[in-house]
Amino acid sequence: MKLFFYWKLALTGIYKNRKIYFPYILSCIGMVMMEYIIIFLATDQSVAALPGGATMQMLIGLGIGVIAVFATFFLFYTNSFLMRRRKKEFGLYSILGMGRWNLKLVLLCESLVIAVFSLVMGLLLGILFSKAAELVMAYILKGNAGFSLHVSGKAIGMTLIVFLVIFGLILLNGIRQVHTAKPVELLKSENVGEKPPRANWLLAFFGGIILGLGYFIALSMDSPMSALLMFFVAVIFVIIATYLLFIAGSVVLCRLLKMNKRYYYKTSHFISVSSMSYRMKRNGAGLASICILCTAVLVMLSSTASLYFGTEDLLRHRYPRNIVMDISSVDEALTGQIYAKTGEILAANGLTAQNELRYELLDLSGFMADDQLVFDGSLLENVSDVRQLFIISLEDYNRLTGSHEMLASDEILLYATKTSYTKDTLNIEGYGNVHIKKHLNSFVNNGVDTSQIFPSLFIFVPDWERAVVCFDGIVSGYNPQHLGDYKRSYYGFDLDCPDDVQILVEGQLQDGMYQAAEANGGNFPDMMIESAAGNRAETYGLYGGMFFLGILLGIVCLAAAVMIMYYKQITEGYEDQERFGILQKVGLTRKEVGKIINSQVLTVFFAPLLAAGIHMAAAFKIIALLLAAFGLYNTGFIVAVTLICFAVFALFYTIVYLMTSRTYYRIVSAK
Repeated sequence: MKLFFYWKLALTGIYKNRKIYFPYILSCIGMVMMEYIIIFLATDQSVAALPGGATMQMLIGLGIGVIAVFATFFLFYTNSFLMRRRKKEFGLYSILGMGRWNLKLVLLCESLVIAVFSLVMGLLLGILFSKAAELVMAYILKGNAGFSLHVSGKAIGMTLIVFLVIFGLILLNGIRQVHTAKPVELLKSENVGEKPPRANWLLAFFGGIILGLGYFIALSMDSPMSALLMFFVAVIFVIIATYLLFIAGSVVLCRLLKMNKRYYYKTSHFISVSSMSYRMKRNGAGLASICILCTAVLVMLSSTASLYFGTEDLLRHRYPRNIVMDISSVDEALTGQIYAKTGEILAANGLTAQNELRYELLDLSGFMADDQLVFDGSLLENVSDVRQLFIISLEDYNRLTGSHEMLASDEILLYATKTSYTKDTLNIEGYGNVHIKKHLNSFVNNGVDTSQIFPSLFIFVPDWERAVVCFDGIVSGYNPQHLGDYKRSYYGFDLDCPDDVQILVEGQLQDGMYQAAEANGGNFPDMMIESAAGNRAETYGLYGGMFFLGILLGIVCLAAAVMIMYYKQITEGYEDQERFGILQKVGLTRKEVGKIINSQVLTVFFAPLLAAGIHMAAAFKIIALLLAAFGLYNTGFIVAVTLICFAVFALFYTIVYLMTSRTYYRIVSAK
């Protein structure tokens, strides 16, 4: 009977506070559902059977821990809003005679109700929507999935373990707060705001300086390698600056608005700005969190969507022709045998090589030391100085590009990718100091350059034989065991046939070259034969997995941002209810109250979105460089995808604003 009393109090408390409890329970259900779905997709055999499914599962598996950690912090944060509302009720119970152990039992009953309901509903919805997620994944991978519904016992077990731990930690935290608080503190807890750092001009100044440093780092990057090394440094700077500016800078802005008498001494502005300075001081941290979450959503969706929808463009950069051969020899007799054998295999399939791409190159690695290109790896100090070098004859350049360039013996043409080199001279160790006659803007795509993150330098020389002799001396001096490996012939061609035929031809070429090597007694160059068709499924699996994971994490971050905004408006609505009631009593009309509320909520709500848009604009260059490391160079395409993602996100954000402002207005105008 006594236990029934505690259960009744718990259920009554949840129902009476349903405006704040139901969204929290929905958040718990959503997190459980997402965790089940991502575990299911990462472990299910039917997903692994899809083309590129294994690669996609490997990437999605990374999201299991990410969502679990995120759910822990997010549910702790949203639960703090519940505790602020419930503490007043617990204080009243305490004054009426209930001891701390009684309050803990009520809290235990509430936690059990929420945990059981959330786990049951979350798992049911997870099982239901897992099939939809599987179908979406199959669509992304351009594969087929059956319509039978499969329940994963492993996913259920892992999800239960994760969330039982999370709910247990939340319960222990609630018990700690009830145990350490006094009855009077519990009664007044609802009026205790968040306590971020004290707002002042110094913090606002430092926030601006740190934000400027973060933007400078992002805008000053000039290569994918430097972008990769400095990306997280820039992110940390921007996150710290965002919190400082929302906590301190927003209050400073309100003070500056107060100094503008023509703006401040208007009915709507006077009340709105006065309350905003107090509100921002208390809630700046929450708004900064919303801004960071919005930025994270935009970065994840725009970058992964660019990679996925740009996969075909990326494949063409990685594989400049349908079939590509990287042959470790420049011996004309040996390469001639390879070209002849290739022609025989194509003829046997009724095919001919089209749009052929054939040239010789020296492929080695070096690093920049000021304006000197050196090869002694022991002297390397910064990995961002590494350069991949492709030495190609001027004759091949003119033939492939249809140009008629002329070079003196001490001149070169230079084409730099993923970096820039603007000087007029280049000192190449072992080759000499050369004058750069022309900085080129393009050359035929090279799959080797696309597949690596290091910047590349294409150096076109007038005397190919001299270059071979010079670099033979360089290579033999540093790594003689690899002498000859850097001399390569690149051969590629297109085929007018479906993907499955191209894959068949790729296999026949590999078998044919193996047989030719055996027939020559091993006197045959090593080579790598690849096709775009043969790697299309894995590529879509890689970038499709990233896109799918970006969607899932984006949904989670977006839901977190929405819930934080909702609880902010609900909490502040109850806090502002009495104040706006007084304003109406002294003569302010409901219409004027509505204008003030709209102005206030609009400012608070759209400040994070505006800041996220500015963050994205500043981060675009570094994001584009990181995407270039994956082989996506189409900047215009990346811009279009980013703008579309921002527009869709802003539309959804506006809908949430309209819903939230209406809820806030109803609470405030209740009196």
